[in-house]
Amino acid sequence: MEYPMNIQIFGTKKDFDSKKAERFFKERGIKYQFIDMKEKGMSKGEFQSVCQAVGGLSNLLDWDCRDRDLLALLKYLPQEDQQEKILENQKVIRVPVVRNKKQATVGYQPEIWKGWE
Repeated sequence: MEYPMNIQIFGTKKDFDSKKAERFFKERGIKYQFIDMKEKGMSKGEFQSVCQAVGGLSNLLDWDCRDRDLLALLKYLPQEDQQEKILENQKVIRVPVVRNKKQATVGYQPEIWKGWE
C-alpha cells in the first residue's frame, strides 16, 4: 500500500534553494506545506525529528550564516543548551529543510527527494 507523502518545506521566501525545492514538488504534483522560517520556524518536536533524520545538529546548521557570534557560542554550549539556542535563533539553520514523515534533508537535495516518490 502506497502512503501519500507528507512534505513540509522549511525555508524563507527569498532563499533561492527554498524556491527550487518548492518548484521540485510543484512540478511533480506533490502537495507540500511551506513554513516560512522568518515567521514561524520549527517546533521543538519538528526540530528534534529533523536533527535525528539528518544525523545531528551540526548537519543542520548553516556554517556560512551571518550570525557568527551564535555559531561560535554553540561550540561551547552543552548539547541540550545548543538545541534551545537554535530554537530561539532559527536563522542559523540551513534552508530549505524538507521533511517527509521521519525523513528529512537540509539544503537542495533533489536526488534524495526522488527516492521518496
